[in-house]
Amino acid sequence: MDLTQVLEIASCTDPGMVRSHNEDSIAADAANGLVVLADGMGGYNAGEVASGMATTVIITEMQQILSGSKPYQLDARTNQEVGARLVREQVLKANTSIYQAAQSQPQYAGMGTTLVVCLFYDNRVLVAHLGDSRLYLMRDGKLSQVTRDHSLLQEQIDAGLIAPEQAKNAQHKNLVTKALGIDPTVEPEIHEYATKPGDIYLLCSDGLCDMVDDEDISMTLEALGANLNLAAQQLVQMANDNGGRDNISVILVRVLREYPGARGVMAKVFAWLK
Repeated sequence: MDLTQVLEIASCTDPGMVRSHNEDSIAADAANGLVVLADGMGGYNAGEVASGMATTVIITEMQQILSGSKPYQLDARTNQEVGARLVREQVLKANTSIYQAAQSQPQYAGMGTTLVVCLFYDNRVLVAHLGDSRLYLMRDGKLSQVTRDHSLLQEQIDAGLIAPEQAKNAQHKNLVTKALGIDPTVEPEIHEYATKPGDIYLLCSDGLCDMVDDEDISMTLEALGANLNLAAQQLVQMANDNGGRDNISVILVRVLREYPGARGVMAKVFAWLK
């Protein structure tokens, strides 16, 4: 099912006010309902290489797979839908590519990247993530954080060692506990959620959420949500106005209408009705 008439997607990425180059990478394939955001880390240019590899591998591999199969199809062996397995396999493939490049080329030693992947299908969104790049949902005028950071700071908050209101000023706020490409193997956190027409999903690197409070993000989406391109640009501008200490990347996805997966005989009926 081509989702170009179902999903409206806008994005913006910027080096920020301090960094000389942009180590974030973003990619979107509206037809297949796929968006990817990665925030690279490592030596000079290495983070940029890692994030670029992540988005390229996942988008390219998923495009090939989705041309011949649908995420809601059942695996004949397990009788489970294949969506989560497909996404996980491509994330692991990207991890292997980045890790091997880092091992074989000294200038890329230690490089890695955070990751957020969203695959929209059958009135749902499948979310895979690693690190502290985030996914938010704006629904019925309320903003909520969908992903939970894989970071030392989040672990300390969860353990009650630091209060959430103290987190903004923490010294170690950018130390992630999971990332793509750092270790030979990694396990992404994967969840699935029901979507509703009118939903706006925000994928962002920590260059946004470290610089702009959730309340201000919510107000911006509420005020400018009718124009996603303008909203994305404004969010990046707000981060820069507040100091822009890191690269800033934003992807916004609006669900315009329902998009049930067409199955069996109903698939033919659905296609005829279209």
